[in-house]
Amino acid sequence: MALERMIITCGGTGGHFYPGLAIAKEFQDRGGKVILLLSGVNAEKQSEIARSQGVGAECLPMMPHPLKKPFKFLSGLFGGISGSRRVIKRFAPQAILGMGSFASLPPIAAAKLSRIPLMLHDGNARVGRANRWFSHLAEFLAVAYPAVNAKKVKAPLHVTGMPLRKELILQRNISKSGAISKLNELFECNLDANKNTILVFGGSQGAAIFNEYYPEAFRKLEERDFQILHLTGKGKIETPKKIYQGANFPYLLLESSEKMELFLAAADLAVCRSGGSSLAELALFGVPAILTPYPQAAEGHQTDNAREFAKCDAAKIVPNEELTKEKAVELISEYLDNESDWQRRAQIMATKAMPDATKQLLELIEKALAK
Repeated sequence: MALERMIITCGGTGGHFYPGLAIAKEFQDRGGKVILLLSGVNAEKQSEIARSQGVGAECLPMMPHPLKKPFKFLSGLFGGISGSRRVIKRFAPQAILGMGSFASLPPIAAAKLSRIPLMLHDGNARVGRANRWFSHLAEFLAVAYPAVNAKKVKAPLHVTGMPLRKELILQRNISKSGAISKLNELFECNLDANKNTILVFGGSQGAAIFNEYYPEAFRKLEERDFQILHLTGKGKIETPKKIYQGANFPYLLLESSEKMELFLAAADLAVCRSGGSSLAELALFGVPAILTPYPQAAEGHQTDNAREFAKCDAAKIVPNEELTKEKAVELISEYLDNESDWQRRAQIMATKAMPDATKQLLELIEKALAK
């Protein structure tokens, strides 16, 4: 059966939403019709992002934690199921794809009540609680990385990779010199394509270890030959701005950028967290990394993600509690002293790329529908 109409349900953080949006856009480009059903505290903002990119989206009622606000939870649950069933009845999807999070419970319940096949995707090396709980209802569960807790999943598992924005995939072969030239043009800076280029980013929330420890390390090593690309996170630019002021190495400092492909193509090394999407993007561009997993990530899933890349020596893990200003100096010195070793890691990182993740996932859905 050809897949023509699908609902994708995303709840919670951008780690669930953006892969879902990437799948939706690719599916539409292939002529399919899709609606995003969004829930969670970021649903309204996410719906605006989806609509601005030409993807239909609808928000479901808020569903707070059942132990904190049980009556509002029940209201949100039943309201979400009712709203999801209305969308299902109107849109008549052939399949519903859940991207994780308990906020997806209402659409998943509605899918089963409406006898619509359910498929799941998880973007981390440790399958999350919600997907584990829902897996017995699903045709299959696709994962971005081999699952460390595969035995707890009650559906067939398939490693498809992480769905990424088409713009990233199309520009994965841009040269370092081309990316540097474009960054200089866009941001009126003076980056040098012949210098070691270190990309620092701490995710949308930023983090002191990235916005303070590493900038201070760079200042202590500023007689060495390197340059910095640093994305601080929204509202986190002032501290690193003060530290970098007067530096004698080239640097580009921004809160964030929609041109991530240029930053990745320009980088020789990344210093960052280990979210599923970030690692998939690094692999796509072959950028080795020093990874410091977010210590409060659910069930330590960022540590599991990091281990997937460290075990093949594509990346190095430095736990959050071990990263000090002195350790940052040591890490950057080690990188600058062993350039050829990190070039080898870059080659390994590139082998971890799965640019056809969305294609594989859509093919799996079609196969499941054909049974």
